[in-house]
Parts: sequence; C-alpha cells; structure tokens
Amino acid sequence: MAGERPAGDGPPSPAAAEPGELDGRTLAGYRLEHVLGRGGMAVVYRAEDLRLGRTVAVKLLAPELARNETFRQRFVRESHIAASLDHPNIVPVYDAGEAEGVLYLAMRYVRGRDLRALLDREGPLTSAQTVRIAVQVASALDAAHAHDLVHRDVKPGNVLIAEGTDPDHPEHAYLTDFGLTKKSLSLTGLTSVGQFVGTLDYVAPEQISGRPVDGRCDVYSLGCVVFEMLTGGPPYRRDDDLALLWAHLNDPPPDVRERRADLPAGVGAALRRAMAKRPGERYGSCLEFVAALRAGAGAAPGVLQAGAGAATAPRPDGPPRPPAWARPVFEP
Repeated sequence: MAGERPAGDGPPSPAAAEPGELDGRTLAGYRLEHVLGRGGMAVVYRAEDLRLGRTVAVKLLAPELARNETFRQRFVRESHIAASLDHPNIVPVYDAGEAEGVLYLAMRYVRGRDLRALLDREGPLTSAQTVRIAVQVASALDAAHAHDLVHRDVKPGNVLIAEGTDPDHPEHAYLTDFGLTKKSLSLTGLTSVGQFVGTLDYVAPEQISGRPVDGRCDVYSLGCVVFEMLTGGPPYRRDDDLALLWAHLNDPPPDVRERRADLPAGVGAALRRAMAKRPGERYGSCLEFVAALRAGAGAAPGVLQAGAGAATAPRPDGPPRPPAWARPVFEP
C-alpha cells in the first residue's frame, strides 16, 4: 500500500500501486494521465499512446489476475476476439497484453458521458430517445453474440454516449466492458462461492442461479436498462440485495405503465417479454426486442420491424444494403 512504503523509495510498481498512484507513469508505451473509473477488479486510465500520439483509455486489471495462468490465457484469447469486433457501437480494442506484472487493455477513448450520468442528470428519457439508444446497444450486443461473446453486465454505466453526427442521430452510443475478466473469473476459481458476475439491478435470473448463459441474458439486462431509461429507475426496487435477487428470480416483470402512464401498451408488452424469467420465453435477439419496442412505441418501424436478422438482398436500383447488424445505424 502507498502509506506502507518507506520514505525515499521510488515510485510504486504497477502491480503494487493503488488507483491514482500511477498518474504520469508510462506502461507498455502508454503514459497514464488520470483515473477515469474503477471497479472491484480493474481501474481505467485516460492515457496517451506515445507511439501514435493519440488519447486512449487503458484498463489495468488487478495484479492477482496476472498470477493465474488459466486467467491469463483466457484474457489473451478473449482480448483477440474483442479486438476483432468491428462495429460502430462497440468501443474498439487497440491493444492488450501484460507489462510489469499487470494485464492491460487499451481501447478508444470516447469523449462524452455514460448513460448512467445522462439518466442521473436528465431523469427519464423520451420514448424516441430511448429507442435511438437502445437500437445501437442492441446492434452491438447481437454483433458480439455472433462471435460467441456474451456481455453479462449490460448496465447504464457500460453505455457511453457521445455526440451524434446530425439532427436525426443526435447521440452515438458505444457499448464497452465486454467482461473479458468476468467470464474468466467464473471459470478460474477467482470468484468466491455463490458469487456471480453482473450488476444487481440488471442481472438475469440464470446468472443468479448459476445456470449456463447465452445472449438471452443480455436481452434481459437490456430490457432492464430500457425500463430505467423510460422511468428513471430500475424495474425492481428493494431494500436489500437478497430481496432484489429474489425479485429477479421470482417476481413478475413490473408494468412500465404504472410508472409512466403515457406509454403505449405495446411498450409494456415488449419489456415483459424481454424480462421473462425463462430465457426461452424472451426474444431471440436484442434487435428483435428493440423492433418490438419500436413498434410498441409507435415509432416508424423502418428496417427493424421487417426482421433484423433476415437475409440482406441487394436493392434493384442501388448498392447492396448494409449487413443486418449495421442497418439500425446506417438506415433510418
């Protein structure tokens, strides 16, 4: 710890440093500037890529993770998969590796704020803005699922909101933190007995009970996030964590119209199905959920209602349409 080093010692090694102690240090070619955020197993710095002269975000994982060989191997493998995800709504991963006993991940630095900060500042969003953000997050999740990556921790804090490109697209959403450590932790014995990965307000029932998960657990979590975007609060409000876990496991999804009577009934129906207790009763993909949400809200259906996962056919009078996952971003 910082206070335990004798006076006159040099700067702490990255493996022994506390968050914030590394400000100004260089690690693996990145000059760490200041802490952007921190969690139980990682801290994220704003940093300068000294090789290319660009600003990046560098995630440093807890030192004990680097000492677990099984985790290290999974980290390298899953980092390569994450770096291969070329999608306009996924924060690009530039680099990953180990330096001075610390595993690190370098990714694009997104200027803006996260959805958590947006909701805290503005409260409930309009249905139109909710759909705009949700369709971008859903598109990113489905792209990850196509590569057999399940996020497992979809929450407002993992959705970054940057300035959009034009009045029709006033915000650009990026999904971040694909849980490279989360899946690995659960498989390497680095989580305690009974502990699961995920944030309590948005965690799917199968994660709580320890059953196998697939992309449908992200459908559930996205449903919880959409509920909060529309109402200003998560679907289940309980006094303690155990009661909250019980609610996710056993209580029926709340009716969003009890908190916002102005919403059409179709919005509530879409959310109830997305947050069904059994994965098989949910939508098969995140874009399928958002298509139903958009239709229920009375928004222009566009390409989503026609079937986001359908095969793409060339237009007879123009170039081929974008692939299915990109249509919500590049088409109205």
